[in-house]
Amino acid sequence: MSDRLTVLKTYKLYVGGKFPRSESGRVYEVTDAKNRWLANAPLASRKDARDAVVAARKAQGGWAGATAYNRGQVLYRVAEMLEGRRDQFVREVADAEGISKSKAAAQVDAAIDRWVWYAGWTDKIAQVAGGANPVAGPFFNLSTPEPTGVVAVLAPQESSLLGLVSVLAPVIATGNTAVLIAAERAPLPALSLGEVLATSDVPGGVVNILTGRTAEIAAPLAAHQDVNAIDLTGADTELAHELEVAAADNLKRVLRPQPVDWSADPGTRRLTAFLETKTVWHPTGSLGASGSAY
Repeated sequence: MSDRLTVLKTYKLYVGGKFPRSESGRVYEVTDAKNRWLANAPLASRKDARDAVVAARKAQGGWAGATAYNRGQVLYRVAEMLEGRRDQFVREVADAEGISKSKAAAQVDAAIDRWVWYAGWTDKIAQVAGGANPVAGPFFNLSTPEPTGVVAVLAPQESSLLGLVSVLAPVIATGNTAVLIAAERAPLPALSLGEVLATSDVPGGVVNILTGRTAEIAAPLAAHQDVNAIDLTGADTELAHELEVAAADNLKRVLRPQPVDWSADPGTRRLTAFLETKTVWHPTGSLGASGSAY
């Protein structure tokens, strides 16, 4: 019989590629579906939210400037690392959502597959969302998608891993950086995902993960002048309305909450939700005395 003491895990935020405690030092108790204590999670403050935006903005230029192929490689690496820690995530999802190990395993497997799905889209979305436009005149007219910038993401409250991956992966696949607010009652899979991201070639600051009271953290993000867009998936109707009003101040893109089956085919809607379209006109030029153009 072992006489070792159990080494309890200290969960921390994930900001700028590092694992800080909450600026305030506060934590809150996380319990399972039967109200049994699981861990203490950091209770992020407004200062933590601002720090996460600074980190996301600092990383945004480099991440957007990386080739789409390289971003796909990085996202695929996330899937590889998540696969290696599958048992841990099955346990955490089962505890967080009060479901059986077999159902949790199915969700973890789907989350891994979703990383692979979005990894494959990084160098293809431009062909779907952009293209050459027919114009009346001797011009090339090309539309190409570009990332919006820094996106605040409210993870769904009812799906602690699969739903979280489904809202986070498309944001970063298209070159945006993210400040993610994890599910308030079930934040542990999100915090563990931060550990996966830190070892998956994802540059520091591309993803920043905060835990705590969703309304408390989301308010400063919705009003922040350096946040370009916000996904309200994890907000209830009243909170979503308040955040939309705050987001209008600097014309943020807003993705409103709606019922979603996270196990269904995700399609491309979330990939295009946080893209801007840049259209460029260029004269075709002339070849030779005949006046033919290319």
